[in-house]
Amino acid sequence: MFSKWVSIGFLYLLLVLLSFGELCNGGITSNYVRRNDLSADMPLDSDVFRVPPGYNAPQQVHITQGDHEGRGVIISWITPDEPGSNTVVYWAENSTLKNHTDGIVLTYKYFSYTSGFIHHCTIKNLEFDTKYYYEVGIGSSTRQFWFTTPPKVGPDVPYTFGLIGDLGQTFDSNRTVTHYELNPTKGQALLYVGDLSYADAYPFHDNTRWDTWGRFIERNAAYQPWIWTAGNHEIDFVPEIGEPKPFKPYTHRFFVPYRASESTSPLWYSIKRASAYIIVMSSYSAFGKYSPQYKWFTKELPKVNRTETPWLIVLVHAPLYSSYVHHYMEGETMRVMYEPWFVEYKVDVVFAGHVHAYERSERVSNIAYNIVNGLCTPIYDPSAPVYITIGDGGNQEGLVTEMTQPQPRYSAYREASFGHGIFDIMNRTHAYFSWHRNQDGFSVEADNLWLHNRYWKYSKEPSVAALR
Repeated sequence: MFSKWVSIGFLYLLLVLLSFGELCNGGITSNYVRRNDLSADMPLDSDVFRVPPGYNAPQQVHITQGDHEGRGVIISWITPDEPGSNTVVYWAENSTLKNHTDGIVLTYKYFSYTSGFIHHCTIKNLEFDTKYYYEVGIGSSTRQFWFTTPPKVGPDVPYTFGLIGDLGQTFDSNRTVTHYELNPTKGQALLYVGDLSYADAYPFHDNTRWDTWGRFIERNAAYQPWIWTAGNHEIDFVPEIGEPKPFKPYTHRFFVPYRASESTSPLWYSIKRASAYIIVMSSYSAFGKYSPQYKWFTKELPKVNRTETPWLIVLVHAPLYSSYVHHYMEGETMRVMYEPWFVEYKVDVVFAGHVHAYERSERVSNIAYNIVNGLCTPIYDPSAPVYITIGDGGNQEGLVTEMTQPQPRYSAYREASFGHGIFDIMNRTHAYFSWHRNQDGFSVEADNLWLHNRYWKYSKEPSVAALR
């Protein structure tokens, strides 16, 4: 028995020393020189906001995954003048057989604004890895788009995700989308980490800016699914102007397949796509113990089969680790609640927005603290995820440039620039992440990291924090 405890003590000491060696110095703070001013909104007559021609022509077309496995798609659009047709016509690329599916139509009012007619149509039982064309609208106002379904879920299925957050509708926002579209490593679906239109930044939360934003992103979001996460700029809670219902514009405009993962709210849900299992969380809904989100999340993690979907990804708006002064430690309460779950179930990566800059962490955890033991410093932990903040889409609030000094040991790389990310899954063991600043060439990587899957690399290795 004595020798057993000696061995455990030696292992513990070795792991702590290794963790100290890994994190004894902060990482890289980029010295890239950038503009330090606010981002200007694109004028309303910009071509990216153009209304499509034709009476009642469908606009603001966008798609997202429509089921849990990837064989469904939700197609959404708005008709401005009257409901028109709620039918989607679709067919496989090499087929002459056209299918029809009907959706629903809804509207909402916000202060003095009344929305157009919002259509949502869910198409199910599509073939995997197949290109489909689809049409919405009637007669001369019919518009045609296309999308490609993901490969069948499996452990070694390669797949490429794009990452954007806090986009807005400025000139910098347009550069971000363009940069993403022209990246040689083509994203097949986009993981969006919250804060969409910034309509709440205009007087009385001017909802016409939801319409302009919908037209702005259509050029990409109509062709590949954007996987939505809600941020603080989607709350739109303003009881003093008669708007006491949070998330009203967001939940009317952006449908997600939350019921497919047995969620009770569209603000938190999960999907499988290729070799990834993606869990979306809500920073601005109740998440404490016994809350609906907590109950759902703690039942969801044990369902993840890492032999089927080895890559476990979490999307949330407020970062759990950030070394920028702005929004500093706003995610701390959620970190305390959920980080032990992330470590226990070996989440590979957590993507967040909110902070208008870029940052990547080391693999760290801070879960040993119990009020009296004083163990409250993040340490290296091979079972922990990498935390990546990518709230640098280009919105009107501009970049945050003030950083805590010295750079914390958990921070591997940080830079206040606008850009986007690419998460490129190779197989069950390896994925490659790259971050691309807008000012560079389309193929230039300002930061990158090879990720080794936590389940397949460390399935039998204990968490360092668990031994503390």
